Order: sequence, then C-alpha cells, then structure tokens
Amino acid sequence: MDFCPRPEYPRPDLVRTKWLNLNGRWQFCLDPGLSGVSRGLADPGTTLPQEIVVPFCPESRLSGIAHTDFMAGVWYRRTFTIPEDWSGKRIILHFGAVDYLAHVWVNGKLLGSHRGGYSPFSFDVTDALSAGSNVLTVFAEDDTRSPLQPSGKQSIRYESHGCHYTRTTGIWQTVWMEPVPDVHVTGLHFVPDLHQAKVLVEVLASRAAEGARTEITLSAGGEAVGFGEGYVIGGAAAVVVPVNTVRLWSPEDPFLYDVSVRLRAADHAEDTVASYMGLRTLGTRGRALLLNGQPRFQRLVLDQGFYPDGIYTAPTDEDLKRDIKISQAAGFDGARLHMRVFEPRFLYWADKLGYLAWGEYPNWGLDLSNPAALIRVQEEWLSILRRDVNHPSIVGWCPFNETHQQPPRDPDILRLVYRTTKLFDPTRPCIDTSGYVHTECTDVYDSHCYEQDVAKFAANFAGMISGHEVWRNFPKEDAEWAGQPYFVSEYGGIWWNPGKEDGKSWGYGDRPKTEEEFLTRYRGLTETLLNHPMMCGFCYTQLYDVEQEVNGLYTYQREPKFDPAIFREINRQKAAVENTEP
Repeated sequence: MDFCPRPEYPRPDLVRTKWLNLNGRWQFCLDPGLSGVSRGLADPGTTLPQEIVVPFCPESRLSGIAHTDFMAGVWYRRTFTIPEDWSGKRIILHFGAVDYLAHVWVNGKLLGSHRGGYSPFSFDVTDALSAGSNVLTVFAEDDTRSPLQPSGKQSIRYESHGCHYTRTTGIWQTVWMEPVPDVHVTGLHFVPDLHQAKVLVEVLASRAAEGARTEITLSAGGEAVGFGEGYVIGGAAAVVVPVNTVRLWSPEDPFLYDVSVRLRAADHAEDTVASYMGLRTLGTRGRALLLNGQPRFQRLVLDQGFYPDGIYTAPTDEDLKRDIKISQAAGFDGARLHMRVFEPRFLYWADKLGYLAWGEYPNWGLDLSNPAALIRVQEEWLSILRRDVNHPSIVGWCPFNETHQQPPRDPDILRLVYRTTKLFDPTRPCIDTSGYVHTECTDVYDSHCYEQDVAKFAANFAGMISGHEVWRNFPKEDAEWAGQPYFVSEYGGIWWNPGKEDGKSWGYGDRPKTEEEFLTRYRGLTETLLNHPMMCGFCYTQLYDVEQEVNGLYTYQREPKFDPAIFREINRQKAAVENTEP
C-alpha cells in the first residue's frame, strides 16, 4: 500500500463509501519567479525535481521540505489511476485547502483556479481523464505580504515574531477523489426546530437533479426516529423531517443523530450520502448567552491551531482530538478557533466530544481600507460558512479580529460582512470584530484586556455593575455597548517559560517569578470574570505555546506546564450568570 498520511475521510458530515485519498508523496518544486507555466511545468510529461509529502505544507518538517523562506509559487505533481468500479460515474477532485491561489491541471488540461487559502474547492475531472495512469498538476501562488491576501497569524517578516508564526504555502489539507452519478448531492444544511420537534433539511443537488426525489432518514442508536421526502426544485430540496425522539446536544451530552440522504432520479439512478446532526438551540436573554434555553457561561480558550511539525496541519487525526481533550482537562468547554479556519475533522471531534467553538476568519494582512478586500473576504467567508454551518459545536461566528477605526480599516466592510453572516445563518450569535472597535450593535459585545494586575483588571469592569461606562478597548472610536451579552474574549496570556529566557520568547506583561505567583494571577483574573454578574463568558490566551509565544497552559508539544486539574478547579466554578433565573 502506498504511503498515505492523514488517511481518514476528510469531509465527515457528507460521506460516501467510495473515495480515493491522494495524500502521500508528490513531485514538487519551487517557482520563485512565477515562471513555471512559461517553462512548461504544467506539461504532464515534465518531472519535478523534489519530493513532498502531501497534505503538509512545504514549510513543515513533515512535508520533507522544511523551507521556511517566502515562496511565491510552488508546483506539485502526482499520478493516479481511477478504480475500475468507478466506470460510468462523474469523478470529482476535492481539495480541502490550498494557500493561496491554486491552478489545477489533469493530463495537461487546465480545470480551473481557486482563490482563498482556507476554503475547500473541487473540480469535475471526468472529461480530462485517460485510461490507465493520469497526471494531476497543481500550481499555488502565495504572497503573504500582499494587502489583499488574508494571512492571519502567518508572519510577514522572514522570521517568526511575537504572535506571528511560520507561514503556510500550498496544499495543507487532504486531496481526494470520489465517484458520483449525474444526479448527486452537493451539500446539506440542517436547521433544527426544537419547539416543534422537527428539522428542516436543505439538500443541495447537481444541475442534473432537477425534479429528483430525495428521502431523508434520521436515526438514533440504529433505530429510525424521523423520515421526510421532497423534490429538487431550482437546485435544492427543502424537506421538513419530524423527530420522534428528541435528545439535545450539549457539552454534557453531545448526542448526534445519524442522517441518511438518498437522491433518486427519474431513471432510478441514485446517490446516497451519510451525515449527522445535533439538536440544540442558541440565543441570548438579557446579559446571558443561552444553550438549549438555559444560561451558559462560555469557558473558552484561545486555540491557534498550529503544530510543531505540521504548522497548519495536524500530524494525525488523533492530534486534533487530543487538543480538545487537553482543553477539557483544564476545565474549558470550548475555544475561539483563532485567526484561521480549522479543518473539518477538528469540528467533527468537537461535535463528538461536546466542545463549543467560535468560527473565525484570518483577516490580518488585509487592507480593509481597500474596497477590493470585501471581495476577498466575502467570497471565501461565505464558502466557509457553507462548509461549517451544520456543526452543532459551532456556537458563534467572528469574521474579523482586532480592527481599528482608522485605516487600514473600513467600517462599512466589517458591517457588511457581519450582516451577510447574519443573513446566511440567523441561528447563531455573531460578533463583527473581536475586541477593539465594533461597528454597530451586534449580538454579543466583547473586549480584549491583557492587564496583568488583578486589582486593575477587576477595576476595568467594576463600572458595569454600578451602571457606569462599560470597559471598551477604544471608547472614542467604538460603537457603544447596548446592553447585549458581554464577555472578555482575550485575557491572561501569562508569560511562563522559566529557564528559557533566550531573548526570542514573547508573552504579555511582566512574567511571574514563581509558580505560585502564576497560579495566583490566573485565579484572580479568571475569578474576576466568573463572579462578574454581567459577563457571559471568557476566553483565556492561550491553550498551548506557539513557537516563540510562550503564554500557553501547555507547551507547543502539548505537555502540561502545571497540573491541568488546578485550572479545571478554577474554571469550573459556577459563574454568576449561571445563577440567573430561567
């Protein structure tokens, strides 16, 4: 069997039994002058001089390349053979993510291009295929320093520094293929209605599926608990499925229903996909965030999603699961998935393990004073929303982070993306921009505060209790708080790497001198927020160190710096808002 890292099925909420994983060893080369097309590198007969392990980016050690300088362009090539039992099907080629502008050829035929380093894309390759061996070629352009390319936490300097880390270029998620009939499912969207014990299922379908019949079965523990049917009209079928046995999804009981979707054409050709869903409601009441109608203080931690050997890509599926488990061991029940889009397998484990998540977009690097930035954000963000909307673990959206009133920020861009997000998904709270300068009255109001002195930290938020001005990062620029739920979505960041003061490490504020001082500070800051009657949650910075940023509760290798039970005891204390009467 060929070497195949990350062998698990990459799209867990829309599964077909037949598929082909294309991860593994590919030919590779750098293209610093972006001249590869002119030099014939797209020609299927050309051999590339290096070898890379996909899906790991060439900056990573796991890729076998470990080249960390800027790479304007990179080329990939591999051969593949279509299984014989796929005959008569349409063959779809999928990319989980390629950073940033990807061009794809099969057997020298250009299939198309995709812009956006975090969103999935696919091509129907059927008409480009030959009998026997086929050649797949990918060219990725990447300009991290471009003001129209979102870079998130990727460093725009040669070196990593502060809270900016090693870059990711090219393919960094699984590449795979699957056979489908002409009439096939292209997407699903679940909208639970717990009050009526129903779920609205939107089935997106291929062009050839107009008029096709769809049948949807919900199961729990192997037994059918709901059935509905409908017909594709205008590219989609909307089906209401009653749920005979209602069991809510929550961190304490992350119950998931199995979903089977069958799409049948008039000639009886059919496509069947498997999915899953969780029933839960989100909302607000007064100053509280609600989960299933009850106040839920969200105990969140900042997760950057970086790995020492894989950079953006977890070495194994188990590593994704482990990050959630170590967070839960420290008493957190969720995370801000910070300044990047995590791969679907992470969200799958969050669904399975009952882990709350805020979905974000890596807006840093974009010049938001340029209206063209709106195009870059909007087209990719909508694709990400469509990809992730079904995960019950996602309890909020946050498309921007730490934006200012002055250039390079355009408040109209933030406002429009926020409103578009709400139009696409009105079921979840949304923040226009985390911390700093808000544009209007959004569902939730948040701030960032890295004050290390516990007394001063508490004083910042004491005025809210007495009816005085709420603490804001930039009160002269910020939209005013309108009484909606409020939380401190970044705090702490306590610097802790004793014995390793090499001049390159970084953290917030002054370093504690002893373990006791660290733990006392952590307790004081966290209990300030837990005991505040107007706080709906907190988000501590951060779960683990990333490169030179050493303010994690775990090391970059995910080793605990302290006994996680200490943080669990502090974090799991009952919050003031949880005493609110229902």
